Amino acid sequence: MTLAILAGSTKNVGAWEKKSAQLMTDWARQVEPANPLPEYPRPQLVRSEWLNLNGIWQFQSGAANDAVPLNQTLAAEILVPFPMESALSGVMKHHDRSWYRRMFTVPKKWSGQHIVLHLDAVDWESEVFINGKSVGVHKGGYDPISYDITAFLNGNDAQELIVRVYDPTDAAGEPRGKQTLHTGGIMYTATSGIWQPVWLEPVPTTGIADLKLVPDVDAGGLKVTVAASGSAEDVTVSAVARVGKKVVGKVSGVPGAELFLPVPNATLWCPTNPFLYDLEITLTKGGKPLDTVTSYFGMRKISLGKVDGFVKILLNNQFVFEFGPLDQGFWPDGIYTAPTDDALKSDIQREKAVGFNMVRKHIKVERARWYYWADKLGILVWQDMPSFNSYTDHPAPPDAPQFKTELTRLVQTHWNSPAIIMWVIFNESQGQHDTAALVQEVKKLDPSRLVNQASGGSHFGVGDILDVHSYPDPSYPTSSNQAVVCGEFGGVGLAITNHTWATGWGYVGAKDGADLLAKFENFSDQLSDFVQNHGLSAAVYTEITDVETELNGLYTYDRKVRKVDLHKIQSAMFAPLGKYASQQIVPTSKIEGQSWRYTTIMPSANWFTHTYSDASWSKGLGGFGTDGTPGSVVRTVWDTSDIWLRRTFNPGALTAEQVSQLTFNVHHDEDVEIYLNGVLAYAASGFIGNYLHVPLNAAAREALLPNQTNTLAVHCHQTVGGQYIDVGLDERTVILAPPTPSPALDALEIPHTRTF
Repeated sequence: MTLAILAGSTKNVGAWEKKSAQLMTDWARQVEPANPLPEYPRPQLVRSEWLNLNGIWQFQSGAANDAVPLNQTLAAEILVPFPMESALSGVMKHHDRSWYRRMFTVPKKWSGQHIVLHLDAVDWESEVFINGKSVGVHKGGYDPISYDITAFLNGNDAQELIVRVYDPTDAAGEPRGKQTLHTGGIMYTATSGIWQPVWLEPVPTTGIADLKLVPDVDAGGLKVTVAASGSAEDVTVSAVARVGKKVVGKVSGVPGAELFLPVPNATLWCPTNPFLYDLEITLTKGGKPLDTVTSYFGMRKISLGKVDGFVKILLNNQFVFEFGPLDQGFWPDGIYTAPTDDALKSDIQREKAVGFNMVRKHIKVERARWYYWADKLGILVWQDMPSFNSYTDHPAPPDAPQFKTELTRLVQTHWNSPAIIMWVIFNESQGQHDTAALVQEVKKLDPSRLVNQASGGSHFGVGDILDVHSYPDPSYPTSSNQAVVCGEFGGVGLAITNHTWATGWGYVGAKDGADLLAKFENFSDQLSDFVQNHGLSAAVYTEITDVETELNGLYTYDRKVRKVDLHKIQSAMFAPLGKYASQQIVPTSKIEGQSWRYTTIMPSANWFTHTYSDASWSKGLGGFGTDGTPGSVVRTVWDTSDIWLRRTFNPGALTAEQVSQLTFNVHHDEDVEIYLNGVLAYAASGFIGNYLHVPLNAAAREALLPNQTNTLAVHCHQTVGGQYIDVGLDERTVILAPPTPSPALDALEIPHTRTF
């Protein structure tokens, strides 16, 4: 759709010019200032006629008592819909108060219809003026705003559109997620002003105002509720579902009523087969069409159920382990706004390509087309509510009523997406309040999805999910009536030269891509045990991309470098989907203390050999460490920098196949070396927070002596914080091998991304 000409946009001192941030994506070069983000912005309620108002607008900062700048050329220009702090906006500066202005002309062929103005998101408070008259005030930085502006228009002349914006960011108690004016750590550059598309559409006097689509897999159909604008007297709603040109179901009724659209033998939507049905909705009166829109839906069910004695999350009545990344939705050049639709799509493509089947959209709400791509590409979405008072030193008093208002809008404006399976109300206790009441409210609004009371926050036994955060290693909570998940873990930091925003950090560091991959493989091995033996339903890895100074991504912030080998991480991703049986050869001390010889005084150089005499060493029961170390069972205190351990064992008559299946069951905090009969069998740096199965290397398997006495020797080195060491030896048999990653995943990889 061609843009209307912006009056007063001749070049001036404040003329728009794209600026450069510390990093820029390749998509920044593709931004067309005459027509940015030209795609239809609302894929689940589509009309053929619309007018894109994105582009270069006039802009200037403001003050609290400003008069509305009617019929004035503002001091500068800004590229809408990029937030004012972004490089792509051309402003690249925060203003608490600001003014936006442009002119537009309504197409003549829209005459006789109602003209609706849409601002898909403005952060945080906005007031819209048409030809000098206030149309309305809206508070909320993440939800769409719509105004019927028909009565404010001046015939067929050019119309003046002015938007007043107020965004206090840290200074008020509004929901704002990770935005701050004081960046650093896990808080990032703020987004202020218009940051999602602005557009017009013509709507009949009696038209389709909204849809609510709820799949009912068990009943074999779709629940459809159509809200109408204007008079609905004697009006009929018709809904038709199609696959291509083939009609698969239809239903008619009245606006406002829940209608049941049968979908016999439905193809169910899931990440491996994200099948979508086309939907057409028509309003008629006396047989005459009044309004028609097109949409889509997926037949998908999410629920809880018992599997192997544990409460699990079920997708379409089957347990599917959900493994996904934290996705914060920040861009170095557009901040909250991806430069193009391809860029918006690309993060989901990356997530799918490495093997994730789920994503946690972290305390941010995306524009509608992101959810369209999630639906179409096939990824399960945990949708966070943006928190207020996020990690600030002097938080403003929280605005609890506003939080509830915006939470309600979040659910109501996104509940048609089959990809969204969970609402996450709070994150890490940030601004957490009225938890039970808000869980109940969301459940009442949308009983078709799961509700997570708080990811890593304070837990009150409400909702469907018990969610813990654990860094760097994953962990699991326990519950008899909720599904248990690990809502955050990982956070392995790796800086890539020329692809970092600034000097940054990670929860733990990696030396290079191979080291990062090795840590990820260890995490996946731990998850295998948690899924099978502790009922874990899902896990969220921090994170898919770096964000400003946070370097925990599998990709760099500019999306130009993947830090790990694609096929190796795909294999690691699928590891938790296997099933294993373990037979103890040398028990750990997790359940019952095992006797070891130990010393904290550096022994002689041959301390790890089979023939070394440890008679002078002390005796003690494992594990060894300090109380409070995560995942530890301390029976002998070790609080020095180093400890050396030895013990002997006879494994019995093991076959060659059994030897090949041997793994250490180890919990180390921090660096560990394990020797078997004098051969270095395993070594790792850093710490882990749980027991982990790790394979013996080939030399160690060769050194093992079946039916004879063998020697285990262990050294653990500690630098700071808690400390712990315990080691066992298991025979780990594969009962069900993990699936092989599909070659189709590779096709989703972004072509211009290079591997570190």
